Amino acid sequence: MTSLEATHTYREIHEQPAVIERFLRTQRDVTERLSAEIRRRGITHVVISARGTSDNAGRYATYVVGGYNRLPVALATPSLHTVYGLPPRFDGALVLGISQSGKSPDIISVLEEARSQGALTASITNATSSPLADVSDFVIDVQAGDERAIAATKSYTSQVTAVALLSAVLAQDAARLAELDRLPAAVQATLAMNDEIAAIAPRYRYMTAAVVIGRGYNYATAFEMALKMKELTYTIVEPYSSADFLHGPVAMVEEGFPVVVIAPSGRMAAEMADFVAHVRALHGETIVISDDENVLRGARTPLRLPQPVPEWLSPITAIVPGQLFAMHLANARDYAVDAPRGLKKVTETR
Repeated sequence: MTSLEATHTYREIHEQPAVIERFLRTQRDVTERLSAEIRRRGITHVVISARGTSDNAGRYATYVVGGYNRLPVALATPSLHTVYGLPPRFDGALVLGISQSGKSPDIISVLEEARSQGALTASITNATSSPLADVSDFVIDVQAGDERAIAATKSYTSQVTAVALLSAVLAQDAARLAELDRLPAAVQATLAMNDEIAAIAPRYRYMTAAVVIGRGYNYATAFEMALKMKELTYTIVEPYSSADFLHGPVAMVEEGFPVVVIAPSGRMAAEMADFVAHVRALHGETIVISDDENVLRGARTPLRLPQPVPEWLSPITAIVPGQLFAMHLANARDYAVDAPRGLKKVTETR
């Protein structure tokens, strides 16, 4: 066993198939009950209170719940509650807290206010005996177990899986539920990319800035990979949709500028192939995570996803090479992957 394999970060990344399998096996009942209550109350929209990694799970919800379930999804502004004392009205809303620890006061304050207004509250958390759980009508346990590394990995993919399960159960869609059941095997297959990513990471050892691009369902994945790279490698990394990037930030691209593109097969693949070609024409360094041949063709560093999944579930597999890349790049720089500087496991903001 190498020193990296002995780290909590390495182990927790590799625990993800088992965590997702356990989550899907144990949390269907509470998700069914929450969905029944959503239908009974005639919920018209969803407000999500989250921070950091959990906020990126919320971004995913804006696509899968907003698009498939046709419920508008908004990310809450906790400072309206904690700083300005001007909470919005939550009539007709499901107010959903997403938090690994369930301890951050600003996230909790949103659900407290929602409950005081009589709104339906729920949480997706790894801490079912937390203050967040206490103010939730329904608690979905992400089943990640003890997460000891500072950078969240297994709790993130389980949170995203929780959102996906809620969407499928709410829609009463048997086909989508069957697709979810095949997800742990797809994540397991994706972990086979570990050695390949370990081999290419040293090429980027001296990288000081980069961007991560995603669109559609994988807009959230771009944010999460950028966050992991910031946390573990201390690199200035900004996430964008491909559309937003072309509206100005593309001016940053010069010879060798790293552009990570997350573009699994699906409706966005053709557009993303054109985007990659455009960046190559500007002499950018393209690192592409995809299973689509046309997208991969434009990559300087192709990272081929080994097992295609439906586009709506692709963020759960596509983030895995992002996690591995951040970990191996940090290791190549001799950084302590389990203990990034200036960070602690539970961050309590107000």
